[in-house]
Amino acid sequence: AMESHVRERFWKAFAASPFIMMRLESAHGHAEPMTALLDKEAHHAVWFVCKRDNRIGAGGRAMGQVMTKGHDVFACIAGTLVEETDPAVRDRHWTNHVEAWFPNGKHDPSIVMLRFEIDDAEVWTSDVGITGLFKLATGGTIDPSRTGEHEVGAV
Repeated sequence: AMESHVRERFWKAFAASPFIMMRLESAHGHAEPMTALLDKEAHHAVWFVCKRDNRIGAGGRAMGQVMTKGHDVFACIAGTLVEETDPAVRDRHWTNHVEAWFPNGKHDPSIVMLRFEIDDAEVWTSDVGITGLFKLATGGTIDPSRTGEHEVGAV
C-alpha cells in the first residue's frame, strides 16, 4: 500500500494543480489535458465534465498522467471512467469555472460528467533541484540519493 505521506502529498499537489493528461485505454489517439474536479471526501475518485463526443466522453478503462505545477509530484493513474448519474454530485461540482466552459448549463444533453474510479497508481515525489529535473528531461542519470520517493498502489 502507498505510504500515507506520499498519498497526502499527491492529493495536495494535485488539488493545487488539478490537470491530468487523460486517454482511454482502447483509444488510438493522443491523451488530452483535462481539469480534474476533486472532492476532499472522495479519496479514490475524481470527476470530469466534457462533451459527450470528447475523446474520453464514452468512458471505460482509462489512464491519466499528472505532473504538478512545482514538478514535485509525478503520477500515472489507472482506473475506469463511468458516467456520474447522481445529481447531488453534479450540483456540488458545478461551479462558475465549469459553467464558463459549458454556458448552456449542467442540464445540457451534449455534456457528460464522468467519475474516474482510480484503482491503481504510481506516484513519484521528488525534492530534486532544477539540475535533477534537467537531467530527468534530457535522459541523463540522476544520483539515486536525489530522486525522492517512488510508490506504487492505491491513491
